[in-house]
Amino acid sequence: MSELPAAALVFTGGLLLGAFFFGGLWWTVRRGLSAQQPALWFFPSLLLRMGAAVTVFFCLGRDDWRRWLLCLLGFLIARSLIRRLTRASEVTHAP
Repeated sequence: MSELPAAALVFTGGLLLGAFFFGGLWWTVRRGLSAQQPALWFFPSLLLRMGAAVTVFFCLGRDDWRRWLLCLLGFLIARSLIRRLTRASEVTHAP
């Protein structure tokens, strides 16, 4: 596979992973704050999100530092997008 399509796939994988990770964190916090036992929300969510992040980073990054950086870049861009989207939804849902 040539380098450009592979780089695009790694970057897209980082974006999707970041959306899963930070979207899942936002969802967990919203559910966990109103739960009777928040640890039952936070701990399994942490394990699932971290396990997915480590697995995807290792699978996509392999032994090339440039792949790791591309995946990290997509992950961080997804973080900023999720932050922007969740702040926008908080503003529209505020009383």
